[in-house]
Amino acid sequence: MRSILIMNPKGGCGKTTLATNLAGYYAVTGQSVLLADFDPQSSSLDWLAVRPETCPEIQGVAAYDEKFRASKKIDVLIMDAPAGIHGKQLTDLLRRTETIIMPVLPSPLDVRAATHFVEELRRINKIVKSEVKLATVANRVRDHTLAGNDLTEYLSKLKLPNGKKFPFMATLRASQNYIRAAEKGLSIFEFAPSATETDRNQWKPLVRWLNSVRSRP
Repeated sequence: MRSILIMNPKGGCGKTTLATNLAGYYAVTGQSVLLADFDPQSSSLDWLAVRPETCPEIQGVAAYDEKFRASKKIDVLIMDAPAGIHGKQLTDLLRRTETIIMPVLPSPLDVRAATHFVEELRRINKIVKSEVKLATVANRVRDHTLAGNDLTEYLSKLKLPNGKKFPFMATLRASQNYIRAAEKGLSIFEFAPSATETDRNQWKPLVRWLNSVRSRP
């Protein structure tokens, strides 16, 4: 089973947007998908609640409210982590996953929060170095803005505990397509390709990496 964790300790960075769109991507490729919502706000489950029955099925579970264990019949497990996660709770989630995707917004507060979080991951040395692959995504970036350029430069320079470059996989624009998708319980991969071509192209480096052996332990 493929397991992917979307996390960042700061709220409002777009974790659920990444989780739901990634779940939609895998569902339209014909894989069985489980979306595990570890956040008591239940944003991912709210998205699933309005998802049309005619769309490829995505299973959902309130992982924050029960002892969670994914079925072996699932091809892809997407986990939407809560904000403010640290210590043992963070370590427990890391033990469940192969890959972490960390969305970061183009603001000084978000960049500083991401920096502190990366340092905490570094302190959990054994897990980060030997078991979990990490990548960052610049999220809700407005085209041709100084903040967006600064964020891209920051993420490009991050390093892993072993000194290797921290994978920076994609820059996702601030697009109305994500708002439309959230309203309808869809992903951008379920709209007409012509309407979401720019957004799909921005996802290509990320999904290419996720589908490669480089993103797995």
